[in-house]
Amino acid sequence: MRTIPIAAFTLAAMFLSGNPARADGTWCAYYVLHTSCGFYSFEQCQATVSGNGGFCARNPFSGNGVQPQSRYRREG
Repeated sequence: MRTIPIAAFTLAAMFLSGNPARADGTWCAYYVLHTSCGFYSFEQCQATVSGNGGFCARNPFSGNGVQPQSRYRREG
């Protein structure tokens, strides 16, 4: 009987402690109960929300909108 309140408390803590809007990208995809801000172009965001009923908007937490540098060096 004690496991139900413990499980409910754990799930509530996980739900409330999450940070759904991260300032990773320049664009955010907004869904009914979810926000994802990991897109660096409007086209990426639009491809993600197409058919899901979401919409795209600029990330209010992003710095200057510059795409991150590539981690890999191109050879050639």
